[in-house]
Amino acid sequence: MNDVLPPSPSRRSLLQAGTLALLLGTQQIARGASIMAVRVWPAPEYSRVTLESDTPLVAKQFFIPSPPRLAVDIEGIDLNPALRELVAKVRPDDPNIASIRVGQNSPNVVRLVIDLKQKAVPQVFTLAPVAAYKHRLVFDLYPEKAVDPLEALITERLRDAGPGTPTAVAAAAAAAAPAPAAAAPDLLGDLIAKHSQGPESAAPAGAPPAAVAPLPPTVIAQAPPPPRPARTPVPAPAPARPSVATARQTDRIIIVALDPGHGGEDPGAIGPGGTREKDVVLKVAHLLRDRINGSEINGSPMRAFLTRDGDYFVPLGTRVEKARRVQADLFVSIHADAFTTPAASGASVFALSQSGASSTAARWLANKENQADLVGGLNVGSQDRQVQRMLLDMSTTAQINDSLKLGSALLGEIGGFAKLHKPRVEQAGFAVLKAPDIPSVLVETAFISNPGEEAKLRSAAYQNQLADALMRGIRGYFAKNPPLARSRAV
Repeated sequence: MNDVLPPSPSRRSLLQAGTLALLLGTQQIARGASIMAVRVWPAPEYSRVTLESDTPLVAKQFFIPSPPRLAVDIEGIDLNPALRELVAKVRPDDPNIASIRVGQNSPNVVRLVIDLKQKAVPQVFTLAPVAAYKHRLVFDLYPEKAVDPLEALITERLRDAGPGTPTAVAAAAAAAAPAPAAAAPDLLGDLIAKHSQGPESAAPAGAPPAAVAPLPPTVIAQAPPPPRPARTPVPAPAPARPSVATARQTDRIIIVALDPGHGGEDPGAIGPGGTREKDVVLKVAHLLRDRINGSEINGSPMRAFLTRDGDYFVPLGTRVEKARRVQADLFVSIHADAFTTPAASGASVFALSQSGASSTAARWLANKENQADLVGGLNVGSQDRQVQRMLLDMSTTAQINDSLKLGSALLGEIGGFAKLHKPRVEQAGFAVLKAPDIPSVLVETAFISNPGEEAKLRSAAYQNQLADALMRGIRGYFAKNPPLARSRAV
């Protein structure tokens, strides 16, 4: 482990300049701290490593750019079996972490080295005890080139379309041909065309949030990309229906953002049988995604976009930002309710409120859901809190009215096969519903704290019924409220 940091003066001074010391609990020094659990959460957007301990930890980090790796010295502890487990917790398909090494660097100092698969922007921060968790030391590893939700959505659409389909062929043809001078540019079509060219795909517009204490910038020389071979122009395809994407005329894709609640460090509600909310709602979201992706509205193809597509934590504000980035037509957050007694039952649908909750229960539930960032592990130092607070002020009466219409359509379909907790759409200040320009609802599919409803939520039959009902509700909403024609900005 000692070979991670070469002793040369230049390297030593570089690393000292990039050292971040985290001193938690000035009244307590982490002498004799015990590591209680270690967890690794891989995801395309970022990978997270969490060390949970009974007392606060003292840690120093060093980022070495070539090859990229993060070294962390944790003081006041000795190597124990829990730390050794980290080595085996790295999955081969982790997009960011190649491996993890741990060793006793010196007495009372354990060195943790996270070898990375690509250049990264690491964040290291701490979380105070909350819910079932003790003290947490967290390493979030964001790829230097951030994942752009819109680019990912278009890539997925082209992949599913296949190389020989009209969408892909038209995109490639239009990319090779110059645009007519009189044609109005369509930026979404441009993005599709760039994807068809391969290496010159569009650069993502988003970027990972800033670190608590930014590391010094490191400039890494890169070889220029190899020249592209000359490409033979593709003949223009035969005229196709308007729902074909080209570089200058893109199909009117109707995008529905699906938001499976919780994830990663935040399990959500847990039923008496051990069922975790985060697992159930992700399954329902996947089923609904399949239905949306195979559907059209008045000839326009539909596409589902998931704010999380795996078991990892996504802050509430980031969920809203993702939906706005892809310019979603609808936003449906999927949850499974819980209450202090097992008697509560039934499904509910909620919309945002600008003037207070519609009931005491709605206010209680909104407060509970809005605490997800605390449990999931939000790096508060990287969030622009003022911008997040402004979202509610930007929410319009028209958006809330449309959300109520969407909620009524979904509630009516769910009530056709399941018990409803309330017969109307309720309203409260849910943070995840604050996109000012997207009709947004939160669906509580059932009370996971009710043993009978927990059993239903675990069953494939009930999950499929939920997905079918939500799909019918979405179709019903669009039947009365056709999506507006627009070109999406990239």
